Amino acid sequence: MNKRFIYFDTETTGISIENDFIIELAAYDPALDKTFDELINPGSPIPAEATAIHHITDEMVQDKPDFKTVAKKFIEYCKGDVILIAHNNDRFDQPFLKREFEKNGLEFPDWAFLDSLKWARRYRPDLPRHTLQHLRETYGFPENNAHRALDDVVTLQRVFEAMIDDLSPDCVYKLLNQERAILTMPFGKYRGKPLALVPPDYIQWLSKNGALDKKENESLRKSFEKLELVKK
Repeated sequence: MNKRFIYFDTETTGISIENDFIIELAAYDPALDKTFDELINPGSPIPAEATAIHHITDEMVQDKPDFKTVAKKFIEYCKGDVILIAHNNDRFDQPFLKREFEKNGLEFPDWAFLDSLKWARRYRPDLPRHTLQHLRETYGFPENNAHRALDDVVTLQRVFEAMIDDLSPDCVYKLLNQERAILTMPFGKYRGKPLALVPPDYIQWLSKNGALDKKENESLRKSFEKLELVKK
């Protein structure tokens, strides 16, 4: 059975995965043409700086269900062989969602995830920025109510379908998750320099300071290992 995409987005009380809470969860399943949009009562006040971004107030969520209730409905909504897509999924939406499940004593479903930001950075390196709104402008889609979950989901679906053209969900998932060798230094004072020419003491410094242990630098570490510049 072929996988199908479900685009999703979260709005939260802040950016701390440990200390903040999801207050809106929205999704769109284009294959079934079904939307999901729920405000969530976090059980604590929403900081003013968060409200200034997404415009969700305490009054809007005071009579809304808690996360556990919404999570159960979301699990039902995501039935089947699905790939959940969010923009900046790997560093924000998925970790936030998983932590909320843990806080509420819920088992996290075995969903496949895909980060559209990661796809844009890999396959549209010609663009100076890869924010969702910049991609929307690049592909010529109309402006929406940015930073409200369902509006961002609709924009994401349009943008991502434009980026992948006619590729199937299975193909997209495979392309984004395949190992790619890094040939040049992607950051730091040696950015752009061939990996083989990066000074060994700098590589040792990166390793000693834990930079190569970070998830986002896993491909860099493996590329150094292939060149035998760091030990496996």
